[in-house]
Amino acid sequence: MKILIVEDEAKTGDYLKQGLTEAGFVVDLARNGTDGLHLALTENFDLAILDVMLPGLDGWGILTGIRRAAKDMPVLFLSARDHVEDRVKGLELGADDYLVKPFAFSELLARVRTLLRRGSKAPSADFLRLADLELDLIRRRVSRSGKRIDLTAKEFALLELLLRRQGEVLPRSLIASQVWDMNFDSDTNVIEVAMRRLRAKVDDPFDPKLIRTVRGMGYVMENPA
Repeated sequence: MKILIVEDEAKTGDYLKQGLTEAGFVVDLARNGTDGLHLALTENFDLAILDVMLPGLDGWGILTGIRRAAKDMPVLFLSARDHVEDRVKGLELGADDYLVKPFAFSELLARVRTLLRRGSKAPSADFLRLADLELDLIRRRVSRSGKRIDLTAKEFALLELLLRRQGEVLPRSLIASQVWDMNFDSDTNVIEVAMRRLRAKVDDPFDPKLIRTVRGMGYVMENPA
């Protein structure tokens, strides 16, 4: 699942991004409100985590823009502003939760997972499937032909990206930016290594093979049947 964080405090933003990435999520981080709203309106996110006091545009403005655009993603405010009227204002504008800084990451993670479950439109939204491969987005579990497959956080994020965009050839540059949050460097083989390890777990022991390399272009996940 993909999460947007809008946080101008560098230490907090980096801490949140690292923690949520290690928990298996794909995370985009914006440092100001203007960039945050642009990302929220042009990309597809499963959840947004917003600070209130931001340069450019505050969190209230971002939330207002999201709701005006009929985006129904869950929104969690994470703010040092702890007055009751601030929490009420956030909820009245359409936020789904409000957590006051300082916070325990374990509580934040629990709230994130609760909002993601609540935001799912149907039970099937908790799963991604292709052929006999199933990815459980809430429990962070993968199985194929009923057999449990253990993946690292990066492998899970890579598989989730492939499944969400199944049938689409994904270039290495897109995979690098979405899963590793880095610009693609043609001299590194990190993507090839990760793909090889993922295939060894979810593809090699099974039929049909679902991950295919498109020479000179990238990778695609599809059912050849």
